[in-house]
Amino acid sequence: MLAVGEMHPVSPELRMTVLTPLQRAWHFRELIRAVVRRELAARFRGSILGWLWAIFGPLLMLTIYTFVFSSAIGIRTSASARGISNYSLTIFVGLIVFNLFSEVAYRAPALLHENANFIKKSIFPSETLAWTATIRAIVYAGISFGVLLAFELILTHWLPLTFFLLPFVVLPFVLFLLGVSWFLMALGSFTRDVTHLMASIVPVFMFATPIFYSVSDAPKGMRIFLRCNIIGNYVEMVRDVVLYDILPNPILYIGTVLVSLLIFRASYRFFMRYKNVFVDVI
Repeated sequence: MLAVGEMHPVSPELRMTVLTPLQRAWHFRELIRAVVRRELAARFRGSILGWLWAIFGPLLMLTIYTFVFSSAIGIRTSASARGISNYSLTIFVGLIVFNLFSEVAYRAPALLHENANFIKKSIFPSETLAWTATIRAIVYAGISFGVLLAFELILTHWLPLTFFLLPFVVLPFVLFLLGVSWFLMALGSFTRDVTHLMASIVPVFMFATPIFYSVSDAPKGMRIFLRCNIIGNYVEMVRDVVLYDILPNPILYIGTVLVSLLIFRASYRFFMRYKNVFVDVI
């Protein structure tokens, strides 16, 4: 099946479209599904609790945040304990979005090296590695998001109507993550320094993302720079629809989606253009 797929390369004209990566992913959907299943099964292999660890981690994190902000540092809010709990949920939303990005950013530079045997010894569609890594990260983020929704229902006893608009925020974010993955895979094929660079940059980048604060809390002179952080924009928009029951700013939404599509398209085109070169250098 793979050989047949690779014997019909995508034409340069089609590579210019946004739909081409989606068409290729659909063509190799069985391969992507098999690799994702293998990686998910291997994640907790040998542990007694298995997938319960994926639930326990986010649950413990959210519990600690609630305790720290209510007791340890004595935050005062106008809504008392309920306000503190909501603040914990606000932070947790930011961490879910950022951790989804960080997992992709940490892993992508080494993906071609990790799968060098498959790529060199068989006709393997290496661009699908971005899909498997991103889907894997989405699964873990989805578990954390389930914990978030459970806490939100316990605390507020309802979900905002804007919650049903969440797919319109998540889907362009996923395309952005795929673009980041293809770009970092390409750079990482030439030097492993990219992996170490991500390990140094991502933690610093976390503080430039509105996780523990909102953009509106920042000084006016800093807001324009924070808006240039596309991860921060997604954090704010997810909070709007999941917690605050308000629609995202339309200008912010359209601008963020357009940038995401541009990164998705340009990164895929860049990766496919030099795909054969990557095989020679890994």
